[in-house]
Amino acid sequence: MRTIPELLKEHVDLEVECIDRFYLNGYIPSLQHSGGLNYFLEQHRGHMIGSPVVLSEITQRFVKEVEDFAAANEIPLIRFQKKQGNDKDERKDDIAAWYRRHFKGDEGVVFIGTAQEKVYGFKARKVQNGKLVRFDFTRQSVYVKVYYIYLQDKEFGPGFIKIASYAPYPVKVCLNGHEWVKQQLRHEGIEFTALDNGFRTCQNPERLQALCHELGAEQVQAFFDKWVERLPWPLTREDRDAGYAHRLSIWQMEVSLTHVFKRPLRGREFFEQVMRDNLDLGRPDRMQLIFDRRMMRNTPSRFMTRIIQVGVQPSIYITYKHSGVKQYFKENRALRTETTINNPHDFDVAKQLSNWMYLRQLAAAINRRLLETERVSQDCSLSAESFERVSEPTVAPTGERAPGLRFGQPRAMALFAALSRFAPALNGFRHGDLRPVVQSLLQCDDYTSSQMTYDLRRLRLKGLIARIQGTHRYIITSYGRRVAALMTKLHSRIFNLASAALVPEQELAPSLARAFDKIDAEIDRIVSNAQLSYAKS
Repeated sequence: MRTIPELLKEHVDLEVECIDRFYLNGYIPSLQHSGGLNYFLEQHRGHMIGSPVVLSEITQRFVKEVEDFAAANEIPLIRFQKKQGNDKDERKDDIAAWYRRHFKGDEGVVFIGTAQEKVYGFKARKVQNGKLVRFDFTRQSVYVKVYYIYLQDKEFGPGFIKIASYAPYPVKVCLNGHEWVKQQLRHEGIEFTALDNGFRTCQNPERLQALCHELGAEQVQAFFDKWVERLPWPLTREDRDAGYAHRLSIWQMEVSLTHVFKRPLRGREFFEQVMRDNLDLGRPDRMQLIFDRRMMRNTPSRFMTRIIQVGVQPSIYITYKHSGVKQYFKENRALRTETTINNPHDFDVAKQLSNWMYLRQLAAAINRRLLETERVSQDCSLSAESFERVSEPTVAPTGERAPGLRFGQPRAMALFAALSRFAPALNGFRHGDLRPVVQSLLQCDDYTSSQMTYDLRRLRLKGLIARIQGTHRYIITSYGRRVAALMTKLHSRIFNLASAALVPEQELAPSLARAFDKIDAEIDRIVSNAQLSYAKS
């Protein structure tokens, strides 16, 4: 069976890295607290008292504008039905798909859906001090009318904007980066075939990838500004010019890396190899390599890997805090590795739209680290000369003697296993990162800091690690990755398993037990044919 590195290098027709679906929050910064709302109503709008009656008037005006807009432009206005009894909720995506199939224009509003939904809005409390009456507003969960405005955009293709009709008028925007790239390819006349919300083939793969990298905050902001001007909006143009405009923040971002295989069979082989070698990806120590974040005892998350099989299609899910990464076989043709950032704060990043590029690069690095982890687990073959160079004492090019790292010796094997865990780390590791891992593998408390320093020197002189100049961090070399993976796999999957046969009461895997029984029987046959008897004890 082909290895993971072979499958990704030799059996892939197209590789595409692109932002997939993303959701944005729109909020008005100065309307997020009671004082700001009262100032808006009394000082900006000129009302004597900022009251819920005034807010109700704004809502009623907005609702009427939406209905008039739909009627004037012959846009379907439908109400999403809530579930009854054991019935399931209507799937908005299914309804949208039907209307999109019947939409003929290049750009415009496809339909408008409305529903009563819970939002984090304002509730008023009347406060009276003598003859003076005022209202104090607090933020609470309230049910309000919301509008889903489904759009077809010349630049972004399908998407929708969700607008709440009551203060503070939160907005959500849903778009798809793949659809934006498809629109750009159509504008440039570059032929392609789609793979659901991705690409199966493309006439110009280099231009395709370049367009994927071009999508940024500027294009997203331009889309939003355009439709704010075209659609009915809770606040007027005068309000927006006075500073009461929505600001966008990143609510969710999906970044995908897609490998389209030449033959579907190769994709199945990939998953068989990945599931065999990487069932422990959910361990916290390996999670922090993939996500490049330290896992603490109080980190709010379940660190786990789940392998789910729907029909014959397996999927791998790795969870970190509110975010995660998954791999699945898309349309029986492509490997999709996809990181979903559900909360930028998981990675100590603010939600502002200005952090778009950083979050995209962060998610792309997570995808690459996961694939690198999977590659390293199998791309570890060594020549006999290389094996001997690791195991026997050698002299480094600097003239320094490098003690050997003998296979089977517990301390050496603990070092190899520890390096395997840090293999995909892009920013390296420190003395203090590696030592507790080696100590836990040795299952002892007397592995000292001096011993770790000595071992780091051994690893460096053997060429397995290299020190980052001007720092106290080390990185693992390509040679070191192969050595660590090979030694660890030989020891855990072959040596330990085979040596168990020397212990009579040790339970063996059935296939291995049968093999050893055959060896015993063959030795007995040879002894019998030679007419020899066993030595008496």
